[in-house]
Amino acid sequence: MSNQKIDFKKDPKVGYRATVKPAIIELSASRFIMVDGKGNPNTSLAYQQAVELLYALSYAIKMSPKRDDVPEGYFDYVVAPLEGLWWLENDEKITDNVINKNQFNWTAMMRQPDFVTSEVFERALSVVSQKKSNLDTSQAHLATFSEGLCGQVLHIGSYDDEPETILRLDAFIKASGYTVDISSTRKHHEIYLSDPRRTASEKLKTIIRHPIKEAD
Repeated sequence: MSNQKIDFKKDPKVGYRATVKPAIIELSASRFIMVDGKGNPNTSLAYQQAVELLYALSYAIKMSPKRDDVPEGYFDYVVAPLEGLWWLENDEKITDNVINKNQFNWTAMMRQPDFVTSEVFERALSVVSQKKSNLDTSQAHLATFSEGLCGQVLHIGSYDDEPETILRLDAFIKASGYTVDISSTRKHHEIYLSDPRRTASEKLKTIIRHPIKEAD
């Protein structure tokens, strides 16, 4: 077990070091804990519980050595930021200025170290189910997420102000010889680098990422 704490946000290979200048990146497969749901993230109890469940499971895994349960290959690390995949019903565009957030479908998720196997995940589920009886641990699943070629940009400001940044990202993608490749399997992706409970809305930092492919 290494004494050096790993911070995924500082690793340029995993895509958390975005800037306000859009960029094209290619990402390899990574392991995530995911929870699927639907509804307005500002008002949905399901979304609030999904986020709480993701943090509870992620910290249960991180703190496993304190329970004398050290997974094979374990290393100390900083828990990764909350992320989300988002899509709308009825083929509405997520870049529209008027969005009915009650129609949002989402996958809330958090990246995990490679040592997190299905067995490690199952042990974390057991720990959380005993400590957090209000959470339905059956909603969470461990998955390998392969995103591939993407365009991304750092949005600074309110979540409600994202459409302008999204349009700027998509214009950059087109100018770079690619096209946005959002589909039923490749989604609009957001990574939340700020805690909205402790950060003013105008200072929130969010990575916005779109899957892409070469233009025809």
